Amino acid sequence: MPRIVGVDVGGTFTDIVVADEDGLLSRKVPTTSNQADAVVEALGGRSTGSFLHGTTAATNTLLEERGARVGLVTDPGYEDIIEIGRQDRPSLYDSSIDRPRPLVAREDRVSDPADLGDVDIVAVSLIDSYQDAEPERHLANRLAQPTVLSSVVSPEFREYERVATTVLSAYLTPSVSVYLTDLDRSVDAHRRLVMTSSGGLIPFADGSAFAGRLVLSGPAGGAVASAALGAHHGHPSVISFDMGGTSTDVCRITNGVPDVGSGHQVAGRVNRVPSIPIRTIGAGGGSIAWVDSGGALRVGPRSAGADPGPAVYGKGGTDFTVTDANVLAGNLPADLALGGDVLMDVEPGRQAAERLAAEADLTVDEVVAGVLEVVDAHMERALRSVSVEEGSDPRESVLVAFGGAGGLHATRLARRLGITRVLVPPHSGVFSALGLLMAAPRTDRARTVMLAEGSKDLKDVIQAISAAANEAFSDMFGVRPSALRATADVRYVGQSHELEVDAYGGWDVIRSLFEALHAERYGFDRAGEPIEMVNVRASALGVPPLSWSDLPSVAATETEEDRSGALRRRGLGAGFTVEGPAVVVEDDSATLLVEGDRLTVLSDGTLEIEIDAG
Repeated sequence: MPRIVGVDVGGTFTDIVVADEDGLLSRKVPTTSNQADAVVEALGGRSTGSFLHGTTAATNTLLEERGARVGLVTDPGYEDIIEIGRQDRPSLYDSSIDRPRPLVAREDRVSDPADLGDVDIVAVSLIDSYQDAEPERHLANRLAQPTVLSSVVSPEFREYERVATTVLSAYLTPSVSVYLTDLDRSVDAHRRLVMTSSGGLIPFADGSAFAGRLVLSGPAGGAVASAALGAHHGHPSVISFDMGGTSTDVCRITNGVPDVGSGHQVAGRVNRVPSIPIRTIGAGGGSIAWVDSGGALRVGPRSAGADPGPAVYGKGGTDFTVTDANVLAGNLPADLALGGDVLMDVEPGRQAAERLAAEADLTVDEVVAGVLEVVDAHMERALRSVSVEEGSDPRESVLVAFGGAGGLHATRLARRLGITRVLVPPHSGVFSALGLLMAAPRTDRARTVMLAEGSKDLKDVIQAISAAANEAFSDMFGVRPSALRATADVRYVGQSHELEVDAYGGWDVIRSLFEALHAERYGFDRAGEPIEMVNVRASALGVPPLSWSDLPSVAATETEEDRSGALRRRGLGAGFTVEGPAVVVEDDSATLLVEGDRLTVLSDGTLEIEIDAG
């Protein structure tokens, strides 16, 4: 088979998965300050059939606020809409918290292009452009600077969300374009695709043009792989739990396919693009523990990163982190070589714990236990936000745990949520990179339609948007898509917000789907009240490079025990079982079993852990 490489760049480590005629190989290397350097080094100059990439370039640019100087051209009287926003507050009863500052300065927001100052790029967002894109195209032709048009990146009604999304995309475009262009030149591959927030792949050139769609590029790979794993093992509902070095990403997936919504927020900023509903929090193995002004023990969101990293890395780090706590607690063997070459040193970790203990007026053991409890509480809230808060009972799901630190915390979190089964997939430390190999090439199109229930235009509207997605896919990839999907944003007449449901099957089916989802999400429906369709969306998808069934099965081997007494995962064949307490280690991650847990190795190498919920 042609060599396929998936590379996912995280805040701490860069993960690589290679599939070729020799099977599946993976590795983890420290992320460099220039992300492209780690990617190129990891590839070693070898040519590749397909290079698939998950990047944090867009996310980091946004979080670090080092994007371009953006100019905004909009209609007279709407220059301040980007700052006015909606009336909701980030925290209703906390007067000290406000929305983040706009990504475009007041002096750079104009209605006449002649008034623009020295900006790098221009966001053009006219209020009625979702109905007629021609005025925006006409304006773009008059401008000397590069432009991003709202009629291209977010062609739907609601002017604030459209303006905010267009400005955000413009803010990210120059840095993302430079990054992807440099990487494109450095990677010897027949095909170079980047993951979008929707869990689909697009060419590098289109990634530069739609920079706002790359904000969840890395985490989306983990959701795609979790969906494939859950479907393969017959679990209709899974919650993906990706705990890396810098952050934790969680997502609920039903019926083997990640839901793709119409937008998300990152760092308090609206980004209305097709997105898997992933919740991200600043809690990872490298998250730093600290004491606040009230004397309480806190963890994150600041991270030690890969350099210097946690204190136990022995690279000069002095802050006490979650990884340090796991080592001192005995959850993570001290002789584990992370990424194959980062050897741990317990003594610097103990010294960091002693300094924090003195500051918090606690013992070292209390600090270790406290840090693990605090970070688990953060992650439990995130898991509840994608289950309980959305009307879903987490006890009906399995927890798919991955990332370098996911297996260390999964069974404790499962108990807190009443989940009775945890799956730790093969290659769990680089699972998001593996997900890149299972993602489909994808294009998305959307249109505001405002159809009343019963409208005879429904079929024509769906056919038109599907044809647009089909044509866009053919233009982008040079082949026809293998599948088309259409969804619709539906609401009761008089409501101000919508729910997205499948658009096929006619009005009766759409109403049934909408009311079932409304009852699940909000606890009630209004049978008999008229509904209306606001937006229609269509997605065209290609064939993923790999499916879960393409992965090699695990041959039975002799159980291999680590020097520390931990079990080496590579020595556990299909059918092997063990009861906790135990630790299973591999080069880039570890899985912790406590008393009452029972682990079984499945035929594909997945660790299935049954939890005694007590």
